[in-house]
Amino acid sequence: MKKATSIFSQVRGNFSSGLVVFLVALPLCLGIALASGAPPLSGIIAGIIGGLVIGTISNSPISVSGPAAGLAAIVFAAITDLGAFELFLCAGVIAGAIQFILGVVRAGGISNYFPNNVIEGMLAGIGVIIFVKQIPHALGNDKENFASQSIFQDSEIAIGEYFSTLWDSVHLGALLITAVALFIMLVWDKITYFKNIKLLPAALIAVISGIVLNQIFIATGSSLAVKAEHLVKLPVLESAGDI
Repeated sequence: MKKATSIFSQVRGNFSSGLVVFLVALPLCLGIALASGAPPLSGIIAGIIGGLVIGTISNSPISVSGPAAGLAAIVFAAITDLGAFELFLCAGVIAGAIQFILGVVRAGGISNYFPNNVIEGMLAGIGVIIFVKQIPHALGNDKENFASQSIFQDSEIAIGEYFSTLWDSVHLGALLITAVALFIMLVWDKITYFKNIKLLPAALIAVISGIVLNQIFIATGSSLAVKAEHLVKLPVLESAGDI
């Protein structure tokens, strides 16, 4: 007779890994929502719902659910073309239903007909778009026109104008925080002592360091402090209808 397993029997073994995934996914949910042109809170909600749904219906003993950076450019284009975030949500529900039906009929074999270089090329292109779109924010230049400006046109002038306007209002504090975060991301896992501390991933340390550094600038009254209008803003929920 098989011994009954308590839902708390594996908490000790899964707590640390779950905590790491949570701490890494939380800023990613916010960042990818912003990069996709969606409200920041929608990224948090999507991460929570995705984790609950996948953890409930998945038969896999090991699964990780979280934000997909590769879809940010696709989601941003969809929101821009449809004209409203609500319309994109409707399109997402329809696409999910179609994907569910394809899964039921076991149509996954269709993917075998797509060459790997096409998929890798698409992902690489999306990565370049995300990287270039984040350069203004890394320099502290958060003008609205950068979010919707198309730089990948059939004109070298468009690309030249884009990069030339980046330096119009560079914020030294944002630039310093970016440099510190990149340094941590590149060096953290190369130090054996830090690499073995699984509860302290490089992404989390970079986020915490940026927050602490900016708070120090604010407390000391430094001109390097990043102002409130350039920080991520989450709405305060007063009722379920505000979600």
